[in-house]
Amino acid sequence: MTTQFRGVIPPVVTPLTADGEVDKVSFARSLNRMIDAGVDGLFTLGSSGEVAFSTDARRREIIQTVMEIVDGRVPVFVGCIDTETNRVIEHAKEAKELGASAIVATCPFYALGGLPEIERHFRLIHEAVPELPLFAYDIPVCVHTKLPGGLLVKLGQEGVLAGVKDSSNDDVAFRFLVDDNAKAGHPLTLLTGQEVVVDGAYMAGADGSVPGLANVEATGYVRMWKATEAGDWATVKKEQDWLAALMRIVTVPQGVAGFGSGVGAFKTAMALLGVFDTNQMPNPVLPLKGENVKRIAAVLEECGMTLARTPEEVSASTEA
Repeated sequence: MTTQFRGVIPPVVTPLTADGEVDKVSFARSLNRMIDAGVDGLFTLGSSGEVAFSTDARRREIIQTVMEIVDGRVPVFVGCIDTETNRVIEHAKEAKELGASAIVATCPFYALGGLPEIERHFRLIHEAVPELPLFAYDIPVCVHTKLPGGLLVKLGQEGVLAGVKDSSNDDVAFRFLVDDNAKAGHPLTLLTGQEVVVDGAYMAGADGSVPGLANVEATGYVRMWKATEAGDWATVKKEQDWLAALMRIVTVPQGVAGFGSGVGAFKTAMALLGVFDTNQMPNPVLPLKGENVKRIAAVLEECGMTLARTPEEVSASTEA
């Protein structure tokens, strides 16, 4: 169940038109670009995919659009992220109906519980949709709970979890999880959600990565994974150094924070590169404009990337 999922599995960024609808033309351009680059899978409706901003109808539209474009060429993970178990199960059943290869869920949030509730949450999801591999999404900055490595390995050994997408930014805990997973016979596929220290995760023994920056530039991550598989650590470092420099796009915007700065920078870079038609964001987040777009353009050019559109054109693209 778990060994089929390895390598680079980007969390897909969802393009929007100027009036906030799903931009299917840009979506096809982006997904085909990543598949052509050699990614090993795609993860839709994660944090980068605007799952928290999407109605049920929008979630279904996004999944259907991704499935139609991908057309079986790579596995598709679907985020089934919601505040409580029954809602997650509803999303998971729909993901199964629409052809997902695996489902991804966080622990419950808002009505916070303890470890017994978290464990039961994942067990109930697996019992409801046993046909699909279930990945735990460890993202404490959003759900306010750090998933304990011991619980994850236990649920892996019992066949409840197929893997973990680790976006905890806790490299020590991830290293301990990799070690404990190996001692237990590697029941879990472990994927790092990092962009900047993927090399360290690979050296620790991660099975792959889920880097949002791969929406902007996937080939470097693909080269880094292939170098990892070959034991070519000099190339791994070289690729990671370049990608770390490119990741500065999320640090240069001023006067904006969080999703607007992170995914907003990804969308802006993709619009500058001609992948997306706009850098539109979901409400209530505003798209980056003006000087912030110019700052991102400067980083792209410093990293040797060729712009297809000017900052002024991108800034004007969200004017419906």
